[in-house]
Amino acid sequence: MEEVRIDKWMWSVRLFKTRSIATEALKKGRVTIKGITVKPSRNIKVGEIIQIKRPPITYSFKVLALCDKRMAAKLVPGFMEDVTPADQLEILKLQSLSGFIDRARGTGRPTKKDRRDLENFVDDWDGWEDLDD
Repeated sequence: MEEVRIDKWMWSVRLFKTRSIATEALKKGRVTIKGITVKPSRNIKVGEIIQIKRPPITYSFKVLALCDKRMAAKLVPGFMEDVTPADQLEILKLQSLSGFIDRARGTGRPTKKDRRDLENFVDDWDGWEDLDD
């Protein structure tokens, strides 16, 4: 197998739950290769890097092998490698931390877990000295 449709490959390596969702993401321009948006019918080759925009970050995956049938989750690392830059993953981590700080109005009281997470975040933050100036 030398080439496989990108929508089929992304579904088979479990980047998307269904092939139709993968096709929709491609049609909306959320998937790029070398900075160029691609169509669902584009064939991919081994060694290409696929970038998927899922706000707030862009994930990057390197194609290690091709397949066109859905596989078990344990087999996925043999077919793709996550090469997402560390700065993108840091954005995701920061957003998850700020999720409980910027509580939406009307979501109710914070749970004990939310309170503990907030206290741990505040205790770990070293920026308090800068605010005193």
